[in-house]
Amino acid sequence: MAIVLTERAVQEVNNVKEAQGLGEETFLRIIIVGGGCSGMRYSLGFDTVFEPLLDTRYEYGNVSLITQKKYDLFLDGTQIDFIDTPMSKGFSIDNPNFPAGAGCAGCGGH
Repeated sequence: MAIVLTERAVQEVNNVKEAQGLGEETFLRIIIVGGGCSGMRYSLGFDTVFEPLLDTRYEYGNVSLITQKKYDLFLDGTQIDFIDTPMSKGFSIDNPNFPAGAGCAGCGGH
């Protein structure tokens, strides 16, 4: 399995790249910035550096998604979508390995 980037997410990444004048050499990078009581936290951003020894690369049409290889196990099966509803707008990251709000005994999150 791998990370899945939905068609809506691909379209939005392309829209942002075009609006910001970013070229073909620009990748979308996902990193894990922490975890804990509320589950994993992620960061999406643009990058132009791909290190084959350190990074994994996924291709979705003309969008390249990269992440560090050390995150592969944690992100396996993760789906990145783009949501645009009257209540919210933005990227949504669904990781079946670490459900959001899993909680701990001290946080009342179970």
